[in-house]
Amino acid sequence: MNAPIPVFDGHNDALLRLARAGGDPEAAFRASRTGHIDLARMRAGGMRGGFFAMFALDDSLPLDFKLFDAPPYDLPLPPRMGQAEALARIDAQATIAARLERAGLWRLVRKAADLDRGGVQAVLHLEGAECIGPDLVELDALHARGLRSLGPVWSRPTIFGEGVPFRYPGDADTGPGLTPAGKRLVRRCRALGMVVDTSHMTMRGFDDVGAEGLPLVATHSNAQAICPCSRNLTDRQLRDIGASGGVVGLNFGTFFLNPDGGRQGAGALDHAIAHLAHMIELAGAAHVALGSDFDGAPMPEDLPDAAALPRLVARMAQAGFGRDTIAAICHGNWDRLLRRVLGPADAG
Repeated sequence: MNAPIPVFDGHNDALLRLARAGGDPEAAFRASRTGHIDLARMRAGGMRGGFFAMFALDDSLPLDFKLFDAPPYDLPLPPRMGQAEALARIDAQATIAARLERAGLWRLVRKAADLDRGGVQAVLHLEGAECIGPDLVELDALHARGLRSLGPVWSRPTIFGEGVPFRYPGDADTGPGLTPAGKRLVRRCRALGMVVDTSHMTMRGFDDVGAEGLPLVATHSNAQAICPCSRNLTDRQLRDIGASGGVVGLNFGTFFLNPDGGRQGAGALDHAIAHLAHMIELAGAAHVALGSDFDGAPMPEDLPDAAALPRLVARMAQAGFGRDTIAAICHGNWDRLLRRVLGPADAG
């Protein structure tokens, strides 16, 4: 009998949930009655690790998922967040990440060799670089604390670029690309051996990252051809990801899966398979992975949390995906990308 296929996830917001909940984050990460992901459900679902995002949420402007109930929608970009406010929020989440590591609940991936060690493997990710100033001092400080992946923007402006608004229908051709400071940020990430994430980035920003010679990575984005919302990728972008040796991670958020842009959970898992098939056709099977958005978006009815990941694996097999392709999607492609990006900076 074949062994279960493990999962390495490209994006979740568990650290944000733990920070907002307060209390004991170690106990909450071991087993929680809220959200989509904790250690107990990771073990039940075969999830061995992933990219754990830190995000500076503006509590005065909470993202209400009910806004996605009746497409079309076109939400304006939120205003910029001040650097000091963002840094305080990110510091709190980085502190939780360090506490979980000291408690032995996970291991932060700092170098490629860490991927060969046991336990839960966590790639610390920054979703939106509001906490970083133009001199990039904060980037170096966060890197020293374990940061190995960064998205210059979330869906709001920063000094580094502009994110895409939440819009259906629409695409990511919504504004300018990286600023000069943004290009310096990307170059510094490359020098440090960090993943640069283009999810939430405008089409011009996506192209600017590619022009810097990095592998194009979209940790939690889907296919425009299936669901034409602004957060999803065009066929051209998917081809570019494959050509660059990058990776796109399937976002489980229902309003990024459903062709009508709505957030209903029924039938969304079927649409997930359609997105995977299309992304494989355009980017190639070696460049498609998973990027759940657990704890950051509404989930499909049949995939309510991390414990249900075997249902997605089974659905891929039923759709005719071979075991090698499923293994690549579930963990192999992220593993290869991380070894490529982290390796040079940690060599010698």
